[in-house]
Amino acid sequence: MSSPSSRLSSLFVEHLTVIDCARLDAQRGLVGESWIVDIELIGELDAQSMVLDFGEVKKRLKRALDDSADHTLLVPLRDPALRLQAADGRIDLAYDGAAGLIEHSSPTCAVTLVDAASVTADSLAAHLGPMLKTVVPDNVAELRLSLRDEAITGARYHYTHGLKKHAGHCQRIAHGHRSRIEIRVDGERDAALEAAQAARWTDIYLGTREDLVSSADGRHHYAYVSAEGAFTLALPAARCELLAADTTVECIADHLAEQIAAERPGRAITVRAYEGVMKGAIARRHG
Repeated sequence: MSSPSSRLSSLFVEHLTVIDCARLDAQRGLVGESWIVDIELIGELDAQSMVLDFGEVKKRLKRALDDSADHTLLVPLRDPALRLQAADGRIDLAYDGAAGLIEHSSPTCAVTLVDAASVTADSLAAHLGPMLKTVVPDNVAELRLSLRDEAITGARYHYTHGLKKHAGHCQRIAHGHRSRIEIRVDGERDAALEAAQAARWTDIYLGTREDLVSSADGRHHYAYVSAEGAFTLALPAARCELLAADTTVECIADHLAEQIAAERPGRAITVRAYEGVMKGAIARRHG
């Protein structure tokens, strides 16, 4: 008969964090994603009669995730559409999928290379699992990681962007989000308008006008230098929308409210735009 101390226990944390990222997809091109992270730790109890203190779980594992795939471009290394060169702390890549040619150049820290034919929630979890296992104590025998989408019953869209003025990881030119949108006209929710906006912004890249350096060959070419270094991105112009301002969620909400109010004179417009999961900005206009 096993003693209590030799039995393995399981500890779980739901919604430990959210990985906001972009990925290259063979059919859709550049796709913004927001994956909720759930974990389970299986192991022997420590001197505190815990597998691992919850505070330590959040500190160790969330920090490791924030410093790895979060706010990066996820690249499927075994996809034949990919051409990649890495040297001198930089990665240059070209991805020629069904949605058109995408070219991206950045410091290495802005890219996560996934050893898979495609980037999915499962293939990213398989990539991250071994790395996370190195940051937990030896009494943890097994770590189970799962990534899931937020349950959204209404309209949603995937967008990608970069914020060159940001001091943190948002400065990376190709990271993104899977986001809800709520639009109210004269105080009433307009589901049809929400669905139309989400359809218009399916897999969109939101660029800042001053970062657009060329519109040659039917593509938008963006470039800027931020604290982490030089970034460039080129992708089909049809997959982009330009904003006069930075593409923070505050400016995105304002951009949408301005457009909708212009189309509906005399109406009160409220846009609740999400940036990934459970966060965002609200903009109001009177047309």
